[in-house]
Amino acid sequence: MKCSGITKSGTACKGIPIEDSQYCFMHHPDHVEERRRYGSKGGKRGGRGRPSVEISAIKALLSDLTEKVLEGALPTSAVAVANQLINTQLRAIETDRRIKETEELEARIEALETKTNLKGVGGQWRR
Repeated sequence: MKCSGITKSGTACKGIPIEDSQYCFMHHPDHVEERRRYGSKGGKRGGRGRPSVEISAIKALLSDLTEKVLEGALPTSAVAVANQLINTQLRAIETDRRIKETEELEARIEALETKTNLKGVGGQWRR
């Protein structure tokens, strides 16, 4: 059995329906809010692996710089400046991570408030 939904391009959906339904997850009307939440996260983080990839590249660069300094191939003054720039880059990565984490937490709190209807007048919690 195939989903009864219609895709954005106007063709019949080929998805498998959710149990006891004629629609797949992407077309089921009961999952609209959940799909919206998933969609709002898309593209914001750029993949959970990106920060670790950036950090791995920085570690490799630091290792390379260290070797070259110890071999005498690079002047320590140039490497000191490179190290300052690398530290700035690490702080920027950490700041970006914190901002994204805060945005995600705000979205989760908002979803919980909406779901539980605990939000009162003026955004204050009801007692």
